[in-house]
Amino acid sequence: MEEITLEKIDILRERTGASYSQAKEALVSSRGDVLEALIALEKQQKNTWTEEFSLRSTEVIDKVKELIHEGNVNSIRVKHENKVLVDIPVGLGALGAVFLPQLAALGVLVAVFKRCTIEVIRNGENKSD
Repeated sequence: MEEITLEKIDILRERTGASYSQAKEALVSSRGDVLEALIALEKQQKNTWTEEFSLRSTEVIDKVKELIHEGNVNSIRVKHENKVLVDIPVGLGALGAVFLPQLAALGVLVAVFKRCTIEVIRNGENKSD
């Protein structure tokens, strides 16, 4: 097994947009081989898609709750001017209640900003294509 280094993780993140944990998992699965990890992440990303909504601060919490209940959501990011304010991993829709304290904090954070974008990362095929 090749050594897993921060440099390898950074390479994967730059090329795929993966999170640190996703990049590390891919390297562990590929026994430290960067090329194999890239291939694995690409295959994983082919089965996900992103959708964005622009909302006023008063609408954000309701929209996040609605998205969590839909069930096929991997992650929800709330952004303001292309900066990620909050990244909520939602892997299991049924566990959405676990994130209610985060939603309360999100409400306060979003109140500071007048307009935010919600980025939703989903599993499966994009039904709008």
